[in-house]
Amino acid sequence: MNNLYYVIGAGVLAMLYAFWKTGWINSQDEGTDRMKQIGASIADGAMAFLKAEYRVLAIFVVIVACLLAFAANSVGDSWLVSISFLVGALASGLAGFLGMRVATKANNRTTNAAQSSLAKALNVAFTGGSVMGLSVVGLGVLGVTSLYVIYDYLELFNDDSQKLIQAITGFSLGASSIALFARVGGGIYTKAADVGADLVGKVEAGIPEDHPLNPATIADNVGDNVGDVAGMGADLFESYVGAIIGSMVLGWAIFGELAYVTLPLYIAGAGIIVSIIGTFMVSAKEGGSPQKALNIGEFGSSGIMVIVMYFLITYTVETNAMGIFYATLIGLAAGLGIGLITEHYTGTGTKPVKSVVDQSITGSATNIIAGLGVGMQSTFIPVLIIAVAIVFAHQNAGLYGIAMAALGMLANTGIQLAVDAYGPISDNAGGIAEMAGLPPEVRERTDKLDAVGNTTAAIGKGFAIGSAALTTLALFAAFSEIIKNKLGESPFLINISEPIVMAALFIGAMLPFLFSSLAMGAVGRAAMAMIEEVRRQFREIPELKAALEVLGKGDESSWSDEDKSIYEAGLTKADHGRCIEISTQSAIKEMLLPGLLAVVTPILIGLLGNLVNMGPQALGGLLAGVTVSGVAMAIFQSNAGGAWDNAKKMIEEGIEINGEKYGKGSDVHKAAVVGDTVGDPFKDTSGPSLNILIKLMSVVSLVMAPFLF
Repeated sequence: MNNLYYVIGAGVLAMLYAFWKTGWINSQDEGTDRMKQIGASIADGAMAFLKAEYRVLAIFVVIVACLLAFAANSVGDSWLVSISFLVGALASGLAGFLGMRVATKANNRTTNAAQSSLAKALNVAFTGGSVMGLSVVGLGVLGVTSLYVIYDYLELFNDDSQKLIQAITGFSLGASSIALFARVGGGIYTKAADVGADLVGKVEAGIPEDHPLNPATIADNVGDNVGDVAGMGADLFESYVGAIIGSMVLGWAIFGELAYVTLPLYIAGAGIIVSIIGTFMVSAKEGGSPQKALNIGEFGSSGIMVIVMYFLITYTVETNAMGIFYATLIGLAAGLGIGLITEHYTGTGTKPVKSVVDQSITGSATNIIAGLGVGMQSTFIPVLIIAVAIVFAHQNAGLYGIAMAALGMLANTGIQLAVDAYGPISDNAGGIAEMAGLPPEVRERTDKLDAVGNTTAAIGKGFAIGSAALTTLALFAAFSEIIKNKLGESPFLINISEPIVMAALFIGAMLPFLFSSLAMGAVGRAAMAMIEEVRRQFREIPELKAALEVLGKGDESSWSDEDKSIYEAGLTKADHGRCIEISTQSAIKEMLLPGLLAVVTPILIGLLGNLVNMGPQALGGLLAGVTVSGVAMAIFQSNAGGAWDNAKKMIEEGIEINGEKYGKGSDVHKAAVVGDTVGDPFKDTSGPSLNILIKLMSVVSLVMAPFLF
């Protein structure tokens, strides 16, 4: 037990590192007054959304905590599950808050650094991302380990380790609940703003992306922070925590020894140290490759982590140590494999993305058909990789091996998330450069960083999807062990020939479709409100309308002095605040139903199954259905959206099709923008949210099993 204080120390070190880097970010020059103004507007909008979201979530968290405490007291199980739930929810929310706060500060500081050099801009953007990464792992490790140590030290369970670990599962439930709402709410916000900015600004008005005349531009930049930083951070926080706790539950259930329970905590603590080392490995000289610098940090730290895990596993456990080690390697390899396949189907210049570009020449309909085809095809190899990983991890170390494979995939979450969060910061930096009217070379540097961010994000999505599948299976196995111990059945079997099980299986397979429908419908309704508002401003604000007419005359060198005066007068007239308000209100309102669907459905199916004395079996069938369907749907939507996005970018950079050149403003480009607009909620709202859906339903089942059955 004393060794766990070292794990807590690693968590504290992560938070100290995050605060140190936050201070460094704050010390950097923000740039011109115009840049400061834009950065402040983005930061204010992001924090306003987060405060509004957290006010709603606070009510949800308090209600669920009270229900858990009541249910625990009524059946004699520990009310400490509710305490763990509260701590998990608070830790998840705090991680999102810290990460987004520093990201909004890093945006314009990255832009200013890009005026000097690409290397300086990379340093600032990655440092901002590293705060997010280390905050997530630090709070995750601190939360889980501290609860374990405190509960054990106070002897609240009379040496009943099973009940102690069961109480800690509430932490994962809290993290997963916040993550789903954050991901869905952030996704709705960012895509509503993005769609409004693209369709009205780029397609209808013909103005460049991130132009200050577009009223939705600031809201779009705010969305990058609330969706791709806070939402993504909450997503990986709950994956990370779920993998740790799933391994702990199975370690005790299968082996009955504390060494197998504490091993995941040791690996997580070591992963923090290695991630910090990895951040120091990211460095690029002027003229060097940002991609190479990030790869050195991410893959170099992964190599170190493999060595560390070998010594930790062989030192900590005696039974089948090498089998467990091989299982963690399998998980790491599977995550990397899925990431590379994701990059193949979504990367700029790849054959699948080129096929989408080629079919854009005949219009938006064929562009959409091609993107759907690419997304569907992209599920094939990742699902095979997941299947192989499950089989071989199980062969090496049983169900515990599958859980450790998921943990191996996420052991380096600190550096992985740092690389992921760097992308939205770079994207925002480019928008600020455009709005502040900085020289073209500044935007070129930020665009280069953003392009690298898209590649790293693809690999990150691979790890997210792979870990979701393996973590869910581990949680499902933990649920089975809880049921076996609760009911005294050995083994606990789910017979799909039973009508109630098959019915639940079908319901589970349907849920990802219903969930995606709710999320995409929410984006559509919010986007409609945004589009109408942007059109209204273009139509009703005289200065803005006149500035657009001047912009339509072409190159600024041909403008008269009067044209320039009209244009300058219009730059300050766009009502960005109203667009931010529309996205915020829509996101808060629309995130509730998809979130409640994930929480309520497992409980409802379990209770209905109890009516025929098959509650556990029915719930097991539901989890099996939602897991298989959800993983495939998540891969399909994320990759289809990514293919559409990069097809649009390829055309914007200029491309030759059948001997003719096409670029921005062409009919081919307009078709690609429509495809990208369709794909936006796929890849940034419903797709990534499905990863959380399947894990949250498993966690709800795991936590509620002692109360339901």
